[in-house]
Amino acid sequence: MINPVTIEEFLQKAEKLPVLDARAPKEYEAGHILQAQSFPIFTDDERAIVGTSYKQQGHDPAVLLGLDLFGPKMSQIVKEATKIASDKEVLLHCWRGGMRSGAMAWLLSFAGFKVHLLQGGYKAYRHFIQEQFAKPRSIVILSGFTGSGKTDILPYLQQFGQQTIDLEGLANHKGSSFGSIGMPDQPTTEHFENLLGSELMKLNPQKPLWLEDESITIGRITLPHTFYTSMQEQPTIVIDVPKHMRVQKLAHEYCRTDKAILEAAILRIKKRLGGLATQEALDAIAIGDMGKMVEIALTYYDKAYHYQLNPKKQVHMLPLQSIDPDQNAQHILTFAKTNNLI
Repeated sequence: MINPVTIEEFLQKAEKLPVLDARAPKEYEAGHILQAQSFPIFTDDERAIVGTSYKQQGHDPAVLLGLDLFGPKMSQIVKEATKIASDKEVLLHCWRGGMRSGAMAWLLSFAGFKVHLLQGGYKAYRHFIQEQFAKPRSIVILSGFTGSGKTDILPYLQQFGQQTIDLEGLANHKGSSFGSIGMPDQPTTEHFENLLGSELMKLNPQKPLWLEDESITIGRITLPHTFYTSMQEQPTIVIDVPKHMRVQKLAHEYCRTDKAILEAAILRIKKRLGGLATQEALDAIAIGDMGKMVEIALTYYDKAYHYQLNPKKQVHMLPLQSIDPDQNAQHILTFAKTNNLI
């Protein structure tokens, strides 16, 4: 049985049923529905061959070639699907809900499966994700100089009943030249959008959302333009933590980092630091003086932060005398309520 479903129905059912992504492995790696597992009808090479045939010879020859490639795999596809879904009920999609998922849906249905086929395929899912970024939301931006502990504060805000999304956590990057240190590989921008959109869908739109201030790029990730523009228009709380505390915090974090990694991070901002400051920072790394290295790097990042803050429309300064995230979260919430930001 083949049951065509909308993206809303598909995602609701995905909470309980296996999701099979019939696209090629490279397509899956670029971005996928979060619950989906790669279940390709063609390899990357086979997809390329069929695509070339379609462009050069047209629809019918390409379909015949696809069937030649698909035929020998049919038995194995059914066996693998049965391992994944022993009760023989699955969700299935390809790129546009076309021939690839159609052929696999026919095969699995013939083998006794109930197949919920996504109308419009992954493309419909991407449209649905993009819609999440344009929805009006009440957002509060948490800002502050590098080393202020903004990311550390977010979980405590959540503990106090606030809605938060850790953008840097989704991007696997802390947003600076040093941002990839100790982090997994970044997802593609496409898949980051899928992650972010999925997080937004979980939220109560009637309650405020707390986000850390970011530039439009986080490492190699680019934030959705509509969402980023909205962030710039929201109230921003700037936590002002004394510089010596920020230096101490960052120096402690980097003291266990391989020196070669720190050197590479400094060299990436060499043009902005200048030759003399760069050499001083490299010398500090060589002798293990992480405090001095951090102070030099902050001369650049503090200037960059001022530049990032300028376009914002609603800025509220909050001096803090601690780096403790629990304590600071409480101060921030009191400040936000006093100033009618939440």
